[in-house]
Amino acid sequence: MAKVKTQKLFAVIGLGRFGTSVAKTLSRMGYEVLAIDSSEERINEVADSVTHAVQADAEDEETLKKLGIRNFDTVIVAIGSDVQANILVTVILKDMGVRHVVAKAQNDLHGKVLTKVGADQVVYPERDMGVRVAHALVTSTVMDYLELSPVHSLVEIRSPERFVGQTLGKADLRARYGITVIAIRKGDDVMASPGADTLIEKGDILVAVGSNDDLNRFEGEAF
Repeated sequence: MAKVKTQKLFAVIGLGRFGTSVAKTLSRMGYEVLAIDSSEERINEVADSVTHAVQADAEDEETLKKLGIRNFDTVIVAIGSDVQANILVTVILKDMGVRHVVAKAQNDLHGKVLTKVGADQVVYPERDMGVRVAHALVTSTVMDYLELSPVHSLVEIRSPERFVGQTLGKADLRARYGITVIAIRKGDDVMASPGADTLIEKGDILVAVGSNDDLNRFEGEAF
């Protein structure tokens, strides 16, 4: 599938289940992704799914400099099993001047340490997955759910029957519900930043961002 050209660059360090999922998802959404791991096997597994995949020691600052890591808009530290390496890489990235570092934490204490050493955002994949599963259990329309902040979320939601055949402009979901559709998944293809003339078709998956209240209202009223 042809990549949607964007200016935002992502790097993912650590290719366990979480890191691999993030890297592949960002790539499918059309973003340029650099994947880094010390394991040749893991690199080979994602090489065909991301823009660049490099076997390297992320704890080596010189290696990161050679990879141009400072030029990336967001770097995700997804190292899981080695807490010390996870924290050290986060420190190195912030010292190098990386603008936005997202670090994976195993628990609240680990998260507090990551925040103290400079992580711009801390994520808890295991805890967040529980929230997403619970959210999916109570509504059949939501395919996936990601909490962006305590009051804002991103959801993947099936196209409502009442809007099928309409363009995004005519549906005007922002005016009606206060939510923004940032992408539409049509089968295996992902349309990033769809225009107002984009047609909503049966089976489409809308990727929408908004406040939790607005998203809940959309789920309740649109179906």
